[in-house]
Amino acid sequence: MAIYKEYGFSGGEICSHSYLMPSLLKLLHKEKNKTILDVGCGDGAIARALMAEGFDVYGSDASQQGISIAQQQHPDRFFLQDLTKDTLPKGLQHITFDTIISTEVVEHLYDPRGYIKFCKDVLLKNGGGELIISTPYNGYLKNMVLSVLDKWDLHLNPLWDGGHIKFWSRKTLTALVEEQGFKLVQFEGSGRLPYLWKSMFIKARL
Repeated sequence: MAIYKEYGFSGGEICSHSYLMPSLLKLLHKEKNKTILDVGCGDGAIARALMAEGFDVYGSDASQQGISIAQQQHPDRFFLQDLTKDTLPKGLQHITFDTIISTEVVEHLYDPRGYIKFCKDVLLKNGGGELIISTPYNGYLKNMVLSVLDKWDLHLNPLWDGGHIKFWSRKTLTALVEEQGFKLVQFEGSGRLPYLWKSMFIKARL
């Protein structure tokens, strides 16, 4: 597995990712999404926000620092993920999840297919379920605006240590999950104006 970089989690509120919450809440329903796993939960900010909305959420992440912060308020909800294994941490293995969320993670991964396969295997313990993923949006209009404004160096900055290594469109992200047998059921843009979105969500069902 790829080396995981610590991102200096502060343990605050959602901060720079707060714009994701309205879109994420559109994709979740308490009667359907009863037990949620946040894969790549960081310091647990989004998971905590969902708990405040009444959702039953657990989280895993490869960051010791992030999980330590998350466990300060919810020690029984967040667990360190060993990236050398294709199984959940022991503290989560007894739980059957019908939903996985993963926000702003897939763009950092060298092996996105392995990551989707991992999510699939977790959901299959429950006979299937829903996978909700967000990642920075890339599309024709946004890419044109970036070109006109000469912002590609900022957008794709190779000097950002631990930054994005893959850049996804709606088409390519859909293809990634469909390879593993998921069926796309919903798309949502998040942040900014339509088609200039900061991020996008897809919801897929297994």
